[in-house]
Amino acid sequence: MVELSTVLERLAALRRYQTELERYRSLTFEEYVASSSNYWAVERGLQLAAQVMLDVGAHILAADFAVHPQEYRDVFVELGRVGVLPQEFAERIADLAGFRNILVHEYLKIDPQRVYDALQNNLSDLKIFGQCIVEYLRRSGAIEDEDYITEQGGYDHVPRR
Repeated sequence: MVELSTVLERLAALRRYQTELERYRSLTFEEYVASSSNYWAVERGLQLAAQVMLDVGAHILAADFAVHPQEYRDVFVELGRVGVLPQEFAERIADLAGFRNILVHEYLKIDPQRVYDALQNNLSDLKIFGQCIVEYLRRSGAIEDEDYITEQGGYDHVPRR
């Protein structure tokens, strides 16, 4: 069974990372690459967001489905296969695992344009992932409809009651 506090704590962190990354979306590419502070903040934020998604996904797969993917990419694929994520969404975000690996292991080869494109085009995936996980937790009976839902329709890591 899923360790609810573990999942919700990470989803709350994911929401914080998304909020922080949103602050950088208004930068032009030239402004983004001109400041190492901007560049590093976005890289690190995207890395942490990807890691949270992979950790949450791997935890759910292991705890509720006894599935232990060997590759990070397979975490998203398996989440789609077992119905935690919509299949099409899972397939679309599966490449996030490779992107995370580049940020962590191939940091000397990071393409600033690719990171900037992810900032501009993929932040909504973080929110969608969180919403899908919360919906799965509801369907599985791990949380009640009203539990953990904020006034803004988001999710929190502590019960609202």
